[in-house]
Amino acid sequence: MTTAPYLIVIGGSAGGLHPILTLLPGLVASLPAAILIVLHRQSHYESVLTDLLSAKSALPVKEASEKEPLLPATIYIAPADYHLLIETDHTFSLDDSEKVNFSRPSIDVTFTSAALAYGSRMTALLLSGANTDGTEGLIDVHDAGGTTAVQDPATADSDYMPRQAILHAPVDIILQPSEMAAFINRMAEV
Repeated sequence: MTTAPYLIVIGGSAGGLHPILTLLPGLVASLPAAILIVLHRQSHYESVLTDLLSAKSALPVKEASEKEPLLPATIYIAPADYHLLIETDHTFSLDDSEKVNFSRPSIDVTFTSAALAYGSRMTALLLSGANTDGTEGLIDVHDAGGTTAVQDPATADSDYMPRQAILHAPVDIILQPSEMAAFINRMAEV
């Protein structure tokens, strides 16, 4: 099967789950892109998270596994306690090296590897959170020609992460949670 021609990577931490649950019902079932969600979370929540997101989405939701190809119209979740990298052949690679920005999975690690693999054929969306994870990755996505988006800090439960991104990275668009599904659907059609 052919891998996804376009990739949407969504990263979030404290408060990031709420906008994800808001946007999932609005995604079209025939989305020609893969969606990858990187959330800072505890490992004992992994099956609960997959079930919770599946209940809100018409798209299949699964945890990413080693060497698995990124398929269109599929939502992948970064496994707890692993960095998730995207290889140039559009497959996943799991890494258990040191935490980055106090996090594993690190949003920066995934954004950066996705930028190298997908270049201008990807969008990175950074959500609510309490540290700076994601800012450096957004710079890499922008430098590779991808699109960068950030949750409006005024709507974030924890506004530090989106505020830092806006201050330090090139951000193409700032979104309300209610605007995110339409934005993703539109970007995936590129």
